[in-house]
Amino acid sequence: MNDYLPWLILLMPLLAAVLIALYGDKQPALSGALSVAAVCASFVCSILMWAYVLGNPGTQANHFISWEGHFTWLNVGNPLNGGSQLRVEFGLVIDPLSTLMLVIVTGVGGLIHIFSLGYMRGDRGYARFFACMSLFTFSMLGLVMSGNFLQMFIFWELVGVCSYLLIGFWYERPAAADAAKKAFLTNRLGDFGFFCGIILIWAAAHTLNFGDLETRFIVNPKILGTTTVLGGLLTMTTLGGLLIFCGAVGKSAQFPLHVWLPDAMEGPTPVSALIHAATMVAAGVYMLCRVFFLFNLPAQIVVAWIGGFTALLAALIAVQQNDIKRILAYSTVSQLGYMVMATGLSTPAKDMFHDPTYHQPEAMFHLATHACFKALLFLGAGSVIHALSHEQDIWKMGRLKDKMPVTTWTFLAGTLALCGVWPLSGFFSKDAILAAAYVRSPVLFGVGVVVACLTTFYMFRLVFVVFWGKAKTDLTAHAYESPLVMTFPLGILAVAAVVAGGLGIFEFVSRQFFVTPDRFSILAWTANSAHHALGSVESGFLAGLFEPFRHALVPALCGLGAVLFGFLAAWGLYAGAPSDPLPARIPALSRAMRNKFYFDELYAWVIARTQDAMATFADLFDTRIVAGCVRLVQGGTELCGRGLRLAQTGNLQTYAFLLAAGAAVALYFMFRN
Repeated sequence: MNDYLPWLILLMPLLAAVLIALYGDKQPALSGALSVAAVCASFVCSILMWAYVLGNPGTQANHFISWEGHFTWLNVGNPLNGGSQLRVEFGLVIDPLSTLMLVIVTGVGGLIHIFSLGYMRGDRGYARFFACMSLFTFSMLGLVMSGNFLQMFIFWELVGVCSYLLIGFWYERPAAADAAKKAFLTNRLGDFGFFCGIILIWAAAHTLNFGDLETRFIVNPKILGTTTVLGGLLTMTTLGGLLIFCGAVGKSAQFPLHVWLPDAMEGPTPVSALIHAATMVAAGVYMLCRVFFLFNLPAQIVVAWIGGFTALLAALIAVQQNDIKRILAYSTVSQLGYMVMATGLSTPAKDMFHDPTYHQPEAMFHLATHACFKALLFLGAGSVIHALSHEQDIWKMGRLKDKMPVTTWTFLAGTLALCGVWPLSGFFSKDAILAAAYVRSPVLFGVGVVVACLTTFYMFRLVFVVFWGKAKTDLTAHAYESPLVMTFPLGILAVAAVVAGGLGIFEFVSRQFFVTPDRFSILAWTANSAHHALGSVESGFLAGLFEPFRHALVPALCGLGAVLFGFLAAWGLYAGAPSDPLPARIPALSRAMRNKFYFDELYAWVIARTQDAMATFADLFDTRIVAGCVRLVQGGTELCGRGLRLAQTGNLQTYAFLLAAGAAVALYFMFRN
């Protein structure tokens, strides 16, 4: 493999961002073409990298590719003098985990870039939009390929900056500006814990390199120490894992920091599709999988329950949202909860140290399929919004299947995949999570089944009201199908949403097979991967489709039963309904779900009270203590000055007398003894 290929993947979007920032205002149309070309070129290189990893079974985790094999970026400290040394290498990790994410970021991102050419046409910030999108793509690729915590944290923060810029892209709208600030500040809370965890790990292990850390944790799982903190509730090992998890809680919008993601829908819809559905919010899950060796069993339990609770909470809130993008936003939070729960339910770290091929295939499998169908759903929503003059209230839509057939059927494909309908991709990835929960936590398995039912309910509520229900305003009479530049990505993503479950992603991430042809070729990789993904030649394609029912029959049937129940409930309540019937049937619960269980109000109340209390204390401290000390110093200085002034007469004889008297006193004490 050419060692420069990973660097091309990383740097081409950055080059596009720089060129667009410098020259985009003069030629806006060229800026879009340049951004699309850069991300598509990175996608082609990512496919080659994926094929290389498939064809080389020796490609292990944390395999570094860098210029001349070694690029020391930071070297601080001198261990020869008894101190600690911080040595950071700038390198790129190429392994199954990173290459899968590269394909997702560049593949889904490329289609969203193409969709944006039509969606953002005519916007006065057209060039700025594509410059920010290219910068985000560079940042996300750098995060994915980072080989150490410090490098990852830098790209982690750069991704957050790009998110801030894109959420607040239409900064002249107060709601967009407020949403950008809310997202930025909320993520800073999680990132503070993340950074503290990084410091704690370096203080104990004296390295930030993922490969070195993994080796040291294999040798000594208690390398962070056995000292208990918080009154004996946590060990240092548990605390270190939970601090690292704080970063994922913020970036992947998990409870209690889930409140920023729905408000982030104030940005352009392609931003919602790329950043807040397919890539950036998945970075937290990816990070957990990358450093999973840090987590002991107590930390895993916390991770699993936070994920499960978030999935249920967000699904309940989505049931009564009326903004088409906010429904999908809460759906994203819920599905991210699924992924985090799957990470926590993975094999305990203490058992995995004996298995050099461990990873969290269930979480990464669902991350990959979710990126396809959720990006499809957001782009489908963008197509609807574009056709209805930027109207987002589903109760002002209706009967769009006659006006927008391509958008309707592709959106339906994404909905079926999200709900987990067999044999679409979402069924296989969600079934893997339910199967893991069924074995390791019956309670969380029940939570997962309930969430699957709610997911089907609120998604088909959306479908029935928007596409099949009666037209509720005159807007739908003037609706039209989106242009080809927007419908083409919808078609590609719809195909991916249908077939992604059979591409061998689960086996690839868990490293259960690799292609080893005598002479590497894309054709050999494709044939061999299809062979493993879809079943052996003897059993045929159907063997792969029915594998979940043979592997874990009860979770598969429960998942399908939840889908059927949710569909029937949505059909009975919303098929042809002119308005939402739930507020009349369950008014209190409906109001709570519609108001997001009042988390925003609760946080506003807590912040106001604590901020007011701190401000009052600061005012008292300033006006009483600080001002009193200042007055004391000022008064003392003035008093000393007045006293010294009395001793200054200006008379030379007086000064001579005082000098002689002082000398006499000094001589007296010298000769007295």
